[in-house]
Amino acid sequence: MTRRDGIRVTTPARTLIDLADVLPERQLERAFDEAAYLRLDLSDLRPRPGRRGSGVLARLLARHEPKVTRTRSELEERMLSLCRRFRLPTPEVNTRIQDYEVDFLWREQRLIVETDGWQAHGTRGAFERDRRRDADLLAAGWRVLRITYAQLESEPQWVAKRIAAALGLER
Repeated sequence: MTRRDGIRVTTPARTLIDLADVLPERQLERAFDEAAYLRLDLSDLRPRPGRRGSGVLARLLARHEPKVTRTRSELEERMLSLCRRFRLPTPEVNTRIQDYEVDFLWREQRLIVETDGWQAHGTRGAFERDRRRDADLLAAGWRVLRITYAQLESEPQWVAKRIAAALGLER
């Protein structure tokens, strides 16, 4: 326990330890990513013997690189889930290329996947910005695939095949 503005609170590390007891592994990973993104002190984060979530926490700490899979929307979360489900290589998430932040990046293959929901991309301005961005990235040697929410939901196998083909993987 520590105090913040005179109120007793758990430290960020202790909060994650407590969450490991009750959250599914991916939700814990998201909380871990957010804490790392916020640069919270996680120096005391380690599994505690006897805690229900110590195994999950140990696995997470052994394999996960903080901030790499930090998603900002349910659509991005679904895309990462698709990558795991179809055993696609894990991309970098919400990372910067050129002057742009891209949703998903496979750097070595120079592939960017943008996930487009209607709410964020369904206006004339968004349409125009997306096309300019794609043209700038293409001119710089990047390939951009745009995947819609509807495609991800209703045609996940098709989406996985398109990404696999763009990555040069045999499916």
